[in-house]
Amino acid sequence: MLKGKKVLIIGLAKSGTATLKLVHHLQASIVVNDSREREDVDLIEEYEKLGVEFVCGGHPDELFERDFDFVVRNPGINYHKPFLLRLKERGIPVYTEIELAYQVSQPQTYLAVTGTNGKTTTVKLLNHVFESIQDKVLLAGNVGVPLCELVLKHDLIHNSGYTIILEMSNFQLLDIDQFKPNVSTVINLTPDHLDYMASLDEYYASKMRIFMNQNEDDIYVENLDDPILQEYLNQYPPRATRLTYSLEKEAMCCLKGDDIYYDNQLIMNIKDIQMVGKHNVQNVMIAIVFALLCKQDVQAVVQAIKEFKGVEHRIEYVDTISKVKYYNDSKATNTDAAIIALKAFDQPVILLMGGFEKGLDLEEMSTYKDKIKHLVCFGAAKDRFASEMKCPSTFIELSLKDALLKAQSIAEEGDVILLSPSTSSFDEFKSYEERGRIFKGYIEDMKKS
Repeated sequence: MLKGKKVLIIGLAKSGTATLKLVHHLQASIVVNDSREREDVDLIEEYEKLGVEFVCGGHPDELFERDFDFVVRNPGINYHKPFLLRLKERGIPVYTEIELAYQVSQPQTYLAVTGTNGKTTTVKLLNHVFESIQDKVLLAGNVGVPLCELVLKHDLIHNSGYTIILEMSNFQLLDIDQFKPNVSTVINLTPDHLDYMASLDEYYASKMRIFMNQNEDDIYVENLDDPILQEYLNQYPPRATRLTYSLEKEAMCCLKGDDIYYDNQLIMNIKDIQMVGKHNVQNVMIAIVFALLCKQDVQAVVQAIKEFKGVEHRIEYVDTISKVKYYNDSKATNTDAAIIALKAFDQPVILLMGGFEKGLDLEEMSTYKDKIKHLVCFGAAKDRFASEMKCPSTFIELSLKDALLKAQSIAEEGDVILLSPSTSSFDEFKSYEERGRIFKGYIEDMKKS
């Protein structure tokens, strides 16, 4: 299939490593370009023994004058980089690993989800629903598992019949060519990744690529409630058959009071959903539509949804101490995600907000101060956040631990303490996952003391 093909892999992170293993298995001739120095690349000598050529420490011009059959770039590498543009100008295809995996695999059922917020919760819920009903279900993409890795593990080069659930970031959508999901959706559109994309318009337009290859035999599941999304669907209308869902309007899947209906059939009551917030009702609707489109049993779908407790670090209930509830929303690395968390609660919360200073605009976030009983700001962005949020009851602390202790000291019975930082973690932690795990550890220590 790829025997003797000349392949350049740019960036040997998780997806690049999975790509390398797959194209080596398919007997391609491989060059890896990584910006790290040679001594910082894991297992480089083992790969070289397999015949892989490495070019480390930068992106030298002469490398990009060589001939390749195609290039696979790490999604985190900005596609505006001159060396990538030079390859495209020469007519050399540039893909991300999902496109490569799709091209070399036998036909499968692909369920693809993108959007700004809610992707991970939605695909993990979908995965839980499908796994509880059938075999041969795989979860991949932006959720942390490269699809190339699963192609090798399950030999999708020769095997078909799998349901593959994909979380797709705009980084992964930018360089798709043939990839065509059977069912797709864009959950929502809000500003993000402006440090990567040339403009907000370009960011929104990139999300529309999820359905670019679909036709009338495929399904696009459409959110009627997002006005920005509706604007871009008018600009880039899907060729796929469109099935709608809405929290507010008449749709194929919609709310009638507290009940979710699909095609005029009562499916379930929202009180049976363990996750908090209307946005999670929306995520459940997507799961219902996807599952029923795939001919799953209604009662089995509902039972699986009732069992699903949510995603770690996304409005995750941690514990109750002295009648105060603690929630971990460390995955809220932008203000839109934090706003969603604030709106999820019926009462004003004690909000822990702060972290890395990446210059996010707080104008819209500050309009939700009525949802905040006390604001505790911490980390590198603490002073600006405290100033621009304009909350009447605001405290400034140095670290996340200090902020949590302050929140505990001012909390009253019945309060909710919510970590929803609104920004990245890199001033104090390596990732939002580390930040969330340490936060939960602090709460565990508090309970013991």
